[in-house]
Amino acid sequence: MRRQVAARCGVQLGVRNAPPEAHRRPGKWWEVGRRRPAPRHAETIAEMERRTKPLVSGLGFPEGPRWRDGRLWFSDMSARTVSTVDASGRQEHVLDVPNRPSGLGWRPDGTLLVVSMEDRRLLAAPGAGSAGAALEEVAALSAHATGHCNDLLVDGAGRAYVGNIGFDLAHWQEQLRPTVLVVVDPGGGVAVAADDLLCPNGMVLTPDDRTLIVAETFGARLTAFDVAGDGSLSNRRPFGVAEGVFPDGICLDAEGAIWAASPLTGEVVRVREGGEITDRIKTSAPAALACMLGGPDGRTLFVCTCTKRDFVEADEAREGSIEVVAVDVPRAGRP
Repeated sequence: MRRQVAARCGVQLGVRNAPPEAHRRPGKWWEVGRRRPAPRHAETIAEMERRTKPLVSGLGFPEGPRWRDGRLWFSDMSARTVSTVDASGRQEHVLDVPNRPSGLGWRPDGTLLVVSMEDRRLLAAPGAGSAGAALEEVAALSAHATGHCNDLLVDGAGRAYVGNIGFDLAHWQEQLRPTVLVVVDPGGGVAVAADDLLCPNGMVLTPDDRTLIVAETFGARLTAFDVAGDGSLSNRRPFGVAEGVFPDGICLDAEGAIWAASPLTGEVVRVREGGEITDRIKTSAPAALACMLGGPDGRTLFVCTCTKRDFVEADEAREGSIEVVAVDVPRAGRP
């Protein structure tokens, strides 16, 4: 059965870096979703009639949502800004990131860390939110990142795990290849945490800090690792292959399930370990980019969406939104 599911997803078991077969077809990368609509299994999926509703619109390409201090923090890749929004929809500008911000996280002392995509750096913003706050380089990642850097996860010791696309999206048919996940220690040292990943993107850390799960967007799968006390990763294993879903940003709930944004199918899906999809919720926009549980009780799912699936195309459109929907199981773990 596992091999049948893998075959339907185009994943070769035992070959970690084999991309789904659909990725080799002509066209832009997001057209994969049009050719392979997400399946519906009424006996296993709770088909939610509810949909997300917009909280704030007029954004460019929102990404990297994080719930902290009663607000949702997020990056806008097109506007090249980091901002916050509260439950009423009131926005506040935090800082500018000239080379497009992506993943966000905080050190134990409260210092904001930001991924700078295009120049492949990890930056710190000690005075984020204050007038004239400056960005400081923590680490240069271009020696390891073979594509634009993307999402970020910061653990309780202040270590930052950073993913990257692995290739130039404009030439994905020729360049699609695996890449690495790096870990940056609090002093700025950079090491490879895991290799042979197809676009390591959104990540979560379980509440006991012992398991890290990463979304391999172009691998169409979620992959889990054991985390040692020094932050090193081992015991690589599949968390789940959700058929038809190419996961982007993800978050974890208190039952150990993962909510994954699916940019190709315009929805967020809840995936249990093993790959069972328990819930699907459609978004108003066709591209669901990232998601985060938050709100006072941790049961509000915030979803970054856009009418475009490419942040360059989104630069002028300004058709990005943050949408919300109530769910049953609250947030857990990091981020």
